[in-house]
Amino acid sequence: MPSDDETFESVRREPDPVAQGRRATELLNIYQRRTAELARLRREAMRRLQTERGMSYAAIADAFGLSKGRIGQLIQAGPPVERALFGLGPISIAVPLRGSPDRTLPVFASEDALAADRLAALLRDLAFEVERVSIPVDGRWQPAGDVVAICGPKSSAVSAHALEADPLLRFHERDGRWVIEDRADGRSYGSPLDDDPPDRSADIAYLGRLPVDGGTMLLIAGVHALGSLGAVDYLINHLAELYRVVGTGPFSMVTASRHHGERVIHSEALCPPRVHQ
Repeated sequence: MPSDDETFESVRREPDPVAQGRRATELLNIYQRRTAELARLRREAMRRLQTERGMSYAAIADAFGLSKGRIGQLIQAGPPVERALFGLGPISIAVPLRGSPDRTLPVFASEDALAADRLAALLRDLAFEVERVSIPVDGRWQPAGDVVAICGPKSSAVSAHALEADPLLRFHERDGRWVIEDRADGRSYGSPLDDDPPDRSADIAYLGRLPVDGGTMLLIAGVHALGSLGAVDYLINHLAELYRVVGTGPFSMVTASRHHGERVIHSEALCPPRVHQ
C-alpha cells in the first residue's frame, strides 16, 4: 500500500486532468475527515492532561509547542470529543422501507424519517458527512463504513443478528409483544404502547454499538417507531455524558421517551448504558 506522501505525489504527477481532478477530490475528502479527527484527538488529549495530570494551559502549551492563548482557543472551539461515538465518517444513516397495503411502493414510517432527519442534523453539527441508506422491505442489506441503523430486528436480519450477540440485553418477542430483557437479572422492559390499555404517548428503544461484519454499527431500535425517535432525542441531549461512560467500545442500553404526537417531550435512560466486556 502506498504511503500518504506517495499517493499525494501520484496525484500531482497524474497527466489526465479528469483523473487528476477526481483523485484530488477523493484525497481532499479523506484529508478533511482526518483533519477533523486529529483536531478531536488533540482536544481530548488536552482534556485528559487537565483532568488526569492536573496540567495547566501553560504547561500543555509548552508540551505541544503552542501558545497558551492558542491552547485556550482549541479547548473551547475544537471538535467535541464525543464526536468519536459515531466513528470517523462519513456516516450512513440506514432506515427501513416498509410495505403498505394502501401504496404500490414501500414507504418510510414518519417517525423513522423524522428520527433520521434529527440525527443527520446532529451529525452535521459534529462536522460529519452524512448519507442516507434505504433498507429494503425484505431487510437484506450490508452495513459498510460507519453506520447508524434506525431499524429493529423485525425489519432487518442484520439488526437481529447483531442483537443476538449482545451479552447484556436481549430484544425478542414474548407472549405476542416485543420486549427488551436484561440477560443478567431477567428484568424485562416493554413498551407502554403494548399495555392494556395502551399509553400512546410513550415508548422505549434499544440503543447500542454492536459488532457487524467488517466493523461496528450504532443501532437504534424502538419497540415501535416512536421509540426510535425518543432514542435519537436522548442521543442529542446526552451525547457527551454517554461518551464519558462508553467511549468508543461496544455498549447497550434502553431509553424511554414521552411524546406529544411525534414531538418528544422527554427522553431518559431506562436501563443505563453498559460497556460490553
